[in-house]
Amino acid sequence: MHASALFCCTSKDQPSLLDISFASDPKAGLGAQLINCDKSDDTDANMFCPGFAAIGRVLPGDTVARRAGVKIGDVIVAVNGQGFRRFAPDYDEDEVVKLNIIEKKADNDDDDGDDDDDDDDDDDEDDPAAKAVELDHRVVPSGGAYEKLLACIKSVKAAGDPPLLLSLERYDWDARPNSWRRFLDARDGKVPDAMMMLQEHESWKAKTFPIDLTSLGLQQILKNKIVSEINVESSVVENYPATVYVNYGALTAMQAAGKTTAEDITNAFVIFTERMLRKAKDPRSPKTCQFIDLTNVSVTSGFRVEHLKKIYNVFEPNYPETLHKMVMYPVSTMLGTTARTLLSFVNEKTQQKFLITNSLEQVCTELGWDKAEVDECGGIQQFIQKHESSSTMMIFND
Repeated sequence: MHASALFCCTSKDQPSLLDISFASDPKAGLGAQLINCDKSDDTDANMFCPGFAAIGRVLPGDTVARRAGVKIGDVIVAVNGQGFRRFAPDYDEDEVVKLNIIEKKADNDDDDGDDDDDDDDDDDEDDPAAKAVELDHRVVPSGGAYEKLLACIKSVKAAGDPPLLLSLERYDWDARPNSWRRFLDARDGKVPDAMMMLQEHESWKAKTFPIDLTSLGLQQILKNKIVSEINVESSVVENYPATVYVNYGALTAMQAAGKTTAEDITNAFVIFTERMLRKAKDPRSPKTCQFIDLTNVSVTSGFRVEHLKKIYNVFEPNYPETLHKMVMYPVSTMLGTTARTLLSFVNEKTQQKFLITNSLEQVCTELGWDKAEVDECGGIQQFIQKHESSSTMMIFND
């Protein structure tokens, strides 16, 4: 099977590496707010964080951080090669992505000049930012490590030569340094329970991915946009999570006709959830919303929760603490009462994130959509069609 017909997990376990050189501006600040990952009251939550300081926010403006491509969640692990690590790295440095090398190659590829002067290579050799710093991977004990890291940075900057060079590791949203806190929260801070949940999730990932996109039922779901991604960039709420859209009536009819299976439905949901969580600006707290479209669905037409239960049984143990809000709409009073009763299998914490409503205004408020735009589009269906993200790369001809 061709690789493009397989959908892989959007989060890898190994980090990418990033070096930040202050050679061009030795006295400049980083231009980012740091998170102290060495607090005594947060030890359990940080047990998989490789360092003691992470990027919490990248400040606006032309800063060193922005020029270097720093992102939220990046972890400082060394200062001029001297390690400030919680534990030794468990990866081969020669096998991980070096972000500086990729960015430098991209810059060279974008150069439209015709002059291939070899002097450019000589300049690179003298550029501290172009050289890979040799890391000693030193492990330091927790308790005061954050303060020692800051003191080391200040000392190097004060000396001026050599210029400050920070080494950072960047992890994807479902790698342990970022995902562990979510699993710990889902198990109310109980480390043994959270560890078991995490290990079961990792086993599930190994069995689930890659997903075969050529499944006939899955292709029907994708082609007909029965499950899709709604990404409203002009959201009235800045950085609001994107939404997984589910046409519940069409999904039910398709399965009743034997055109798709429960596995196809679950896989479609997993695919779009993975795609959206990958785009989260903060990998430590990725979120999605879910919009269950109940148009033309009623109690008398045979409303059942089998599909939602199957999705929940995958979502709850494998994507904990990633649901921002699930909205079911439109829902009559009778259907709403039935739905709330049938959804009793959902745990109380998740139920608090549910909205079962017949109010379009409530839908827009909870999903961060502009009701005026919905009205201008001619209604919710037209709004959905306008903002559905394309999934053509996953659709294959018969």
